[in-house]
Amino acid sequence: MKKKHSIFYHITIFVITQLAWLLLLGIWIYWYVINYILLKNVGEKISPQAIYEGTNIFPFVGGIVLLVAISFSISLIFRQLNVQLKLNNLYDNFIANITHELKSPLSSIQLYLETLQSRDVPAQKRNEFIELMTKDANRLQNLINSILEISMLEQKKVSHNYQVYDADNLIEKLVGESAEQFNLPPGTIKVEGHADCNCAADKSALKIVFDNLIDNSIKYTRDKAEISIRTFRSAKNILIEFKDNGIGIPAQELKKIFNKFYRIDDKNIPSVKGTGLGLYWVREIIKNHGGKITAASKGQNAGTAFKIELPIYKVSKKRFINRLIRQTIESTGKSIKGESDYV
Repeated sequence: MKKKHSIFYHITIFVITQLAWLLLLGIWIYWYVINYILLKNVGEKISPQAIYEGTNIFPFVGGIVLLVAISFSISLIFRQLNVQLKLNNLYDNFIANITHELKSPLSSIQLYLETLQSRDVPAQKRNEFIELMTKDANRLQNLINSILEISMLEQKKVSHNYQVYDADNLIEKLVGESAEQFNLPPGTIKVEGHADCNCAADKSALKIVFDNLIDNSIKYTRDKAEISIRTFRSAKNILIEFKDNGIGIPAQELKKIFNKFYRIDDKNIPSVKGTGLGLYWVREIIKNHGGKITAASKGQNAGTAFKIELPIYKVSKKRFINRLIRQTIESTGKSIKGESDYV
């Protein structure tokens, strides 16, 4: 197995390369100065045809420029190498996590099938096994679908279905569907505030956003999860704030959590299996809606707050929203109108 070099190994190589460049630059300057002094001292003894009129510094400056360009190129190469190493490390972690996520339900399904084949299982127990296998199969299907959808999202091959919704009704509907999906007891999610405006949104895509944020709140809360969702508006945007009572996120990790394959490596954070794609997926969906998402946390055991900003329909980012609507019309062949359930 090929040994992986640590980042310190590559930093050492970079430092040695830069020292070699500085040595080369010093040799070049030394060579030029020595030749200049030598020419000045013995110039009268040399044939005039061999002497330039005046001091020609162009070779000197040209050499320095060339060496600086080489150094800059080396720095760029090292930077790209560093980025590639981080991506490879994240990719390796993703493969390890996704393998576990796939093997766990498969092993469960295989165990139930072997039990049904080898034993005379009572009807009630058999139905229970079938129900559990169906649940594991759905888990596998959802995982595979999420990976495929992220791939299509990156390749701009996602089918667009943007409709005009009343923001308050849409958010209330999405929260209710997510609460039902995760079997949350009443009172777990508290919704407050009003936006009192319309938005152009892909309902299915926003459902993925709500599901991921609520699922994260549940996973990263040691006690009973308490989630607060507040909706309000600014002059141009609809603002949605998700707050939970979870374990929080270290300050140095807040900007990294939306990166592809990224998972927080902290001993104070419980080991929750996953692919590292959830929040990346959330960010890309919000970005495709013309909005943005940010995260904030006051520290350990202080919970986490996510703030989503979406443009108000016919008020903000009009050209961008109109382009989304045109893409929906082209892909579905239907005109856009607000659905009666929401408007």
